[in-house]
Parts: sequence; structure tokens; C-alpha cells
Amino acid sequence: MTTTFRILMGATALCTSAGLAAAQDVTLTVATVNNGDMIRMQGLTGEFEAAHPGIKIEWVTLEENVLREKVTTDIATNGGQYDVMTIGTYEVPIWGGQDWLKPLEMSAEYDVDDLLPAIREALSVDGTLYAAPFYGESAMVMYRTDLMEAAGLEMPEEPTWDFIRQAAEAMHDPDNGVYGICLRGKAGWGENMALLTSMANSFGGKWFDAEWVPQFDQPAWNAAMSYYVDVMGNYGPPGASTNGFNENLALFQTGKCGMWYDATVAAGFVTDPDDSTVADKVGFAQAPSAEGGQKANWLWAWSLAIPASSENPEAAQTFIEWATSKGYTELVAEKEGWLAVPPGTRTSLYENPEYTEVAPFAEMTLAAINSANPGSPTVDEVPYVGAQYVAIPEFQGIATTIGQLFSAAVTGQTSVEEALTAAQATATREMRRAGYPK
Repeated sequence: MTTTFRILMGATALCTSAGLAAAQDVTLTVATVNNGDMIRMQGLTGEFEAAHPGIKIEWVTLEENVLREKVTTDIATNGGQYDVMTIGTYEVPIWGGQDWLKPLEMSAEYDVDDLLPAIREALSVDGTLYAAPFYGESAMVMYRTDLMEAAGLEMPEEPTWDFIRQAAEAMHDPDNGVYGICLRGKAGWGENMALLTSMANSFGGKWFDAEWVPQFDQPAWNAAMSYYVDVMGNYGPPGASTNGFNENLALFQTGKCGMWYDATVAAGFVTDPDDSTVADKVGFAQAPSAEGGQKANWLWAWSLAIPASSENPEAAQTFIEWATSKGYTELVAEKEGWLAVPPGTRTSLYENPEYTEVAPFAEMTLAAINSANPGSPTVDEVPYVGAQYVAIPEFQGIATTIGQLFSAAVTGQTSVEEALTAAQATATREMRRAGYPK
């Protein structure tokens, strides 16, 4: 009898108990986000199949917003389409807390204690791990060292937003195809709203006050949005409102961005000479801050989890252990070099000289992840957790709508004030419908 598994994934995979899976004749349909690390995983499919001869893998690659929509629909309806889902630190505490995910019980060989504490905590509920991280990230500034030098400027290790604006203006050279700064403009709760929520935090803003009243009508959000629209309009590339992580990565790799503030996971791609034309001209700095705020960093991990509706949890866990193990890291290093391994999940990686010698960003990435504080993301006390999101079920829908409003402000279809007024009205209406404060 043939069993079919469907795996939704925005992370990647690794090794251990081949016994159970090898005893079955199964096909795993893997839906993955179209990020570089996941695509690399597809190229290593044969390694998994060789270690587990009873399992074949079929891949479905999805754009990030589409992946999130499909997994959310499936988990909310108990659809049972997938045995493994690729989700992140936003979904895990919510879905795990509602018993929508199966807890993971990893083998001793997997070494759960090697997971970075911040990442492990973000993927656990009451101390129980509900998802295994494929890669983890915070946020940083990546910049062209040659353009910065030519502009007569020196990037501070901890820059302010004022300096970022100054540097963007100095490096902006559109006549030669170079734009001062690249930022996410594509609408989506995990695209432009991840960046803007972190940015607002750094300007002293917050999504909600202690009584769950939305705060988009406050000065901090106006300051953050005004800054964002200004630098995107004056120093960003054409079509910035449609650029997400992947689009900006391509722009930076081809020498079209003076600076790029985004996920630390990008560091390995922009410094890879096989993919980046500016690999030897990249510097790194911590996420920016503004007066009255804090660093605009975040914490995220694309991770693999098993929905409660899965009928094949043991085989699913075999795949998850393979994809997120130390063994997978070593496999990638063997095949493509240490610079290509998934970052941000294990302490042992940052203690490995073979990795740190080729990854000039390693120390800064680890510092960014360790300094991220989703439990206290703003200057003021707030009733929620999450640095670039708010860990409540209602956030996904609200932030998707607001992301569209803010993207329209970048294109000039609406003003900053109009976008914020509409955001305030949207958040207030939806939170009342959801029964907040609770």
C-alpha cells in the first residue's frame, strides 16, 4: 500500500532514524518558499532519498505570501493536506498553544541543546519544541564598502537612521544604475510589515498600547512611515513597492544597491562570489536605531512542524530531523562550501572555525540574533510578544491589509497621513470584532 505525504516548507531538511521511513513506500510532496536556502535543499533531494530508499520527494515551490496563505488555511480547517509544514516563529506559539501542531521528540543524536537559545525558545510552548528551525535570522544593514568609501563616509557598527539617510543620499547614483538604499516594499505581513514594524519599534512606536488600542495615529508611527516613504522615493530603486526579500537580494547581488537593511540570512548570498558581483565589497552593521527607540532588529526562523492532522507523524519527524540536523549542515558544506550552510540555528556552527573563517558576518549575525528581544520589542511595555509581528491570531489578517495601505503610500497613491489613518481604522475595527481587550 502506498502512502502519500504532503510537506509544506519554507525551511529545509536533515538526518537520523532511517528505519521507520525506509520500511514504507511513500512519496513526500514538499511545498517550499522560493528562498535560496530552500532551493538549495531541492538540489540535495537525492541525498535524502539515498539514505531513505523507501521515500521519494516531489517539490512545490511557492512565493512567500502564497505559502503562508496555504498553510494557514490548511491548519485552520484541519485540512490534513500536509504531513510537514514550513512555518515561522509567528505561527508556532499560536498553533502549538492551540494543539494544532504535534510536539517534536528529537533523538539524542539530534542534540536539541545545540539550538540557539533564542531560536529554541521562539519555537517552543511551555518548554516543548513544536517546530525545528531550518535557518534563523535577525536583521542587519548590508552595504557596499567601495561606495561608502567613495562617499567619504564610514559606517558605524550601530548606525542611526539619520546616518542611513545621509549614506543613501551620498551613494545614490541612478544614472549609473546604483540606488542608495533597498528596502522591502512588497505588501505582506511578512514582507513590508516585518520591516515597518521593526522600524516603528526603533522610532519608539508600537502596534498596541497596554489596553490593546492601536497606535498608528501616534507620532512614532508617523515618523517611521515618513522616513520610509522619503528614502524609498528619493534613494530607492524604481518599482520599490513590488520588491520583497528576493527582489532586493537580486538587486544587491548585481551591484544596484548601496545599502540593504534586511534579514541576516542574506549575508551568505551577497558574499558568495558565485552569485554576487559585489561579493568582495560588502560590509555589515547592526540594525539601525532612532532617538527614543531601539535597534530595528527582529527574530525569525523558517521551521518545519507537523500538523495535528497528520496521519504519519513518525515518518514526518524522520524528514524534519534530517533537514534540520548538524548532518545536513555538514552535507551542504561538503557539497557547496561552508558559506552556503543554513545559518542562525545552532551554537556549534558559530564555534566552528571552518565556518567563521569564511563568513565575515558570522559574529554580527549571532550578536543580532542574541540581542533580539521579541518578549520586549518596544520601549514601552506592551501586552504582546514579537519584534516584527504581534503574536496573536488576528495579526496576520490585519497586517496583510495594512501592508497594502503602506505599499500604496510608497507609490504615491495615498499620503503617509492617509495610510496611517486607514491603518488605525482597520486595526481598531478588527480588534473590536475579535473582542479585545481580552
